[in-house]
Amino acid sequence: MHDFILGIFMGGFMFMGLLGVKVARADHALPGCQQTCGNLSIPYPFGTREGCYLDELYFINCNNSRPYLRHGVSGVLDISYDGQLRITSQVAYDCYDREGNQTLHYQHELALLRFSISSKRNKFTAIGCDTNAMIQGSFGQKYMTGCMSLCESLRDVKNGSCSGIGCCQTSIPEGVRDFFIQIDSFYSHYGIYDFSRCSYAFVVEEEGYNFSSTDLYKLRKESQFPLVLDWAVGNSSCLEAKTNASSYLCQKNSVCYDSENGPGYLCKCLEGYSGNPYLEHGCEDVNECLDPSLNVCTDICINGIGNYTCSCPKGYNGDGRRNGTSCILDKRDQSVTPVLTAAGLVGMFVFLLISYWGVRQRQSIKVKENFFKQNGGIMLQQLLYKSESIVERAKIYTEEELKKATNNFNESNIIGQGGYGTVYKGVLADTLVAIKKSKVVDRSQIDQFVNEVIILSQIKHPNVVKLLGCCLETPVPLLVYQFVTNDTLFHHIHDEGCASSIPWDMRLRIATETAAALAHMHSAPMHIIHRDVKSANILLDDEYTAKVSDFGVSRLFSLEETHLATLVQGTFGYIDPEYFHSGLLTQKSDVYSFGVVLVELLTGAHVVSFDREEKDRNLGMYFLSAMEDDRLHKILEARVRKEGHAEQLRGVAELARKCLRIKGDKRPTMKEVKEELAKLREFEIENHSWVEIGPNAEDREPLLEDVMGFHQSNAVSDLDSMKNQEMQINSGGR
Repeated sequence: MHDFILGIFMGGFMFMGLLGVKVARADHALPGCQQTCGNLSIPYPFGTREGCYLDELYFINCNNSRPYLRHGVSGVLDISYDGQLRITSQVAYDCYDREGNQTLHYQHELALLRFSISSKRNKFTAIGCDTNAMIQGSFGQKYMTGCMSLCESLRDVKNGSCSGIGCCQTSIPEGVRDFFIQIDSFYSHYGIYDFSRCSYAFVVEEEGYNFSSTDLYKLRKESQFPLVLDWAVGNSSCLEAKTNASSYLCQKNSVCYDSENGPGYLCKCLEGYSGNPYLEHGCEDVNECLDPSLNVCTDICINGIGNYTCSCPKGYNGDGRRNGTSCILDKRDQSVTPVLTAAGLVGMFVFLLISYWGVRQRQSIKVKENFFKQNGGIMLQQLLYKSESIVERAKIYTEEELKKATNNFNESNIIGQGGYGTVYKGVLADTLVAIKKSKVVDRSQIDQFVNEVIILSQIKHPNVVKLLGCCLETPVPLLVYQFVTNDTLFHHIHDEGCASSIPWDMRLRIATETAAALAHMHSAPMHIIHRDVKSANILLDDEYTAKVSDFGVSRLFSLEETHLATLVQGTFGYIDPEYFHSGLLTQKSDVYSFGVVLVELLTGAHVVSFDREEKDRNLGMYFLSAMEDDRLHKILEARVRKEGHAEQLRGVAELARKCLRIKGDKRPTMKEVKEELAKLREFEIENHSWVEIGPNAEDREPLLEDVMGFHQSNAVSDLDSMKNQEMQINSGGR
């Protein structure tokens, strides 16, 4: 018994003694080269002078003990062997005085050559109550995105929330190596000057900034924020690099793996080794026995090359490991008392383990129950059980069912990402489904969410993506939709290799089917306004049948409601200008957006394009101008002009023009649009050539810049940083 207790105390003293031991670390720079600059360690392939770095890309300019990346102004905060480099990034800003005169303006850009901006670690962030911020890049992955932040009072702003009220954020795509930030306002901060006189925009490490309402008046650390870059060596994969031994950089006792963000590869010391894998003899054996975070031995630890072993002292049996059998006193030396003591300890341990597991299980069940209640699960169940027919069409799934369907929401199952959430492909009961996981949910709108699930689950229309059900056991509800196989209409119109691939008769059929779906939604007992009609939200199946999708920002109307005052949401280029100007949402807002889709089908042109003159960058303006000047035949896509009947094309163009009227009450209803398109599909004429048709003077309207004080020319200038892409407005949740 004495030996048993002594062994326990000796093991404890050995462990406590090891806590103060630090593992020695080898040099990480080339021999004779500077190891640090200020507090920053500089490992090879980086260096502070020629001969100490791999090439100019890895030059660290050490100026007065302050490290900068190459010859730029970005300070270097940290360099890690796992391919990440933290630097400082400046802030773009746009400031005004009380009368709305611009006082300060700075647009920021950063070029990184072969290094990439980490898509997983950074966010593009904009701050202000009258802020329109855009970011674009052309080196590496060409991209363009941005967000809008609006607010009228500090009462609307929530600290820590960047959902579009005072602060907005959006992700950076993979493979990005430069960016240009442009920022401006809509109303020159007029009326909000006392608490928000400037707009700010910057790229920042996700954990590097937490929004505070005080930042609206003056941004903290307004000159710079931390930004994470992904670096790699070489310009090829590991497989290709290994074919050239003279240039291959991974040294002895290291392994090579490909970069996940851009070209090149990285080196890593093998398990049991540490140091710089890019230096000869840089990966040295780790003495695990001296590191309590690695050493699992209970008594005796023996270090080896690349590993270590555990053993027990004389008189004890076992593997000597905390995660194994440990060291047990030899039975020949044990009396009945230590046996009983050991058995009691084991029994107590098992009891505690079972109790802990039970508590964790109950806690997990309780958490899921709370989420179910918060997300309106009880209300939804009550509504579902009122009618057997509804139960058949809408199902409440468990979290475990959806985890199993998506392989625990594995990244390889992601089929779409946007400002409102992520969409995963999954398999439920041998059926392909699309599972949408929103980023945030507005708890004040849970009743609206429940009603929407009930209504959408009952929509039986061949051209609407079917909502199969939802899961409410998670922090935000998960929606389960029918899976559509053939990508989006946007892909088939605009993406390289697909442009001009859809014939005119199929385009007209897709337009008719989409109009039918929207008309059906508008005529439902509870009217459904989509609010984000665009070609990217029209899915196509294998037969190119249209399926209207993504009801993430849709709203429900009762029979007696004609409009709803709400935050503006949608996509630039498709937003109804009357809704944008007034904030009053109506069914005619969907009509306007559908009109833009019609113009896309006619012209094959992007909704916003810098290849057109400034006044024509917005597709709606470009189209209306062409109709006004009798230039419609010049802007039609070549295939459309060749295949379509002249009168039929003119009829569709006139219908699009009516949908794009500035005043909503002058636009047709979606039912009228559907009927008109159906008539045009039936139209046949022998002459397939284009016939010059003069402008129709009847019912002519002024262009956007002259109507309702909606300054379209300014709005177009606001999009100067968007190159042939669209930008999703991130102005809050549902």
